[in-house]
Amino acid sequence: MRAVVRRTLFAAIAALPLALAGCASVGSTPYQPVSASNPAAGGFTDQRLAEGRYSVTFSGNRLTSRETVEAYLLYRAAELTLEQGYDWFAIVDRQLEHRVDRDVVTDPRYDPWFASDYGYWRPYWRYYVPGTGWQSWYPYYGDPFWTSRMQTQTSERYEATAEIRMGHGPMPATDVRAFDARDVIARIGPDVRRPQG
Repeated sequence: MRAVVRRTLFAAIAALPLALAGCASVGSTPYQPVSASNPAAGGFTDQRLAEGRYSVTFSGNRLTSRETVEAYLLYRAAELTLEQGYDWFAIVDRQLEHRVDRDVVTDPRYDPWFASDYGYWRPYWRYYVPGTGWQSWYPYYGDPFWTSRMQTQTSERYEATAEIRMGHGPMPATDVRAFDARDVIARIGPDVRRPQG
């Protein structure tokens, strides 16, 4: 018996690093291109509109903050600018889509042991309210009781899109929407989280 317990304990301890690695991989969207096999995971896309003009988008999952989505969009615009042989880019137009998903679920605290066999059955309750007297509750009429309360879980997703115009040489000093691509890479790059593995 002791040998079985030791083997089971050893197997559980050996599996712990793998389980923790799996948990660490679940999180906000890393800086990555959108995958055709899993577009819900998020990432960046870009589309050429004309010579030196692109539309760049970054989509985050429900764990990715607005700040991260906007920073990664700016970083991708700078990276794309350098890839295309330009020095700076200017934001011509930008949009931010904010999507809020609300899931309504039943109260997880009410889970009677008989529910899987008799899900249609609900009790009839009588309870005493001081100053009012005895009250009745039945699930098919009247106000909902604690057994049928619902919980709402909210999650948010952000997607930022910018149309950019790229340029060579010195950046226009009067254009407040213009960014030096190398400067953006240098400043934002250290905080960019890339996919693991």
